[in-house]
Amino acid sequence: MGQDIPVLETGLHLGEDGRVRCGWHGGLPDYLLYHDTEWGFPVDNDRRLFEKICLEGFQSGLSWLTILRKRENFRRAFAEFDFHKMTQFTEEDVERLMQDKGIVRHRGKIKSAINNAGRAIDLIAEKGSLAAYFWSFEPQPKDRPVRFDLAAYKANPLTEISTRISKDLKKRGWSFVGPTTVYAFMQAMGLVNDHLEGCYCRPVIERLRQDFVRPA
Repeated sequence: MGQDIPVLETGLHLGEDGRVRCGWHGGLPDYLLYHDTEWGFPVDNDRRLFEKICLEGFQSGLSWLTILRKRENFRRAFAEFDFHKMTQFTEEDVERLMQDKGIVRHRGKIKSAINNAGRAIDLIAEKGSLAAYFWSFEPQPKDRPVRFDLAAYKANPLTEISTRISKDLKKRGWSFVGPTTVYAFMQAMGLVNDHLEGCYCRPVIERLRQDFVRPA
């Protein structure tokens, strides 16, 4: 259960430390830490990008908190998401993973992650890096609302750009990369800053994004 913390209008929470944050962490310590130190921070490391797109696929139909609490188990099970190693996984590995209680035991999602490892290598061969590919889709300021609209996002948690990325990845043979999954990935990896207006992290992320060197 989350802590009993004041809920402000606009979806923000006032924490015991006096900081105002996006309310989705619910006061849960691990979720709060993720909000404060990871979510929305710009990432250009290919392995981290690959890990995240895979874990977002595993999240489909579940909550991110469920995946976050199993993340270390996923890393152990999937060779730290080293896509070169994952391409060597066999049907025996699929069966091994299906018996692993520490992860989400969904055969389709497991096989998808292994398949996507090969597709990631293909994409790197073409684009130079996963970072270069994904950041090439970063929305321009004119394409973004001045303020993140939480109500609109809840009603339709995808965008034209996430839909375009999803379609392109699927053409390239990726799976479990629907537009909602891709937009959650974009939010988490810093391609957009969807910390709510008033959240103390929002200006922090803005500064990081301004200083971030986009991959060529």
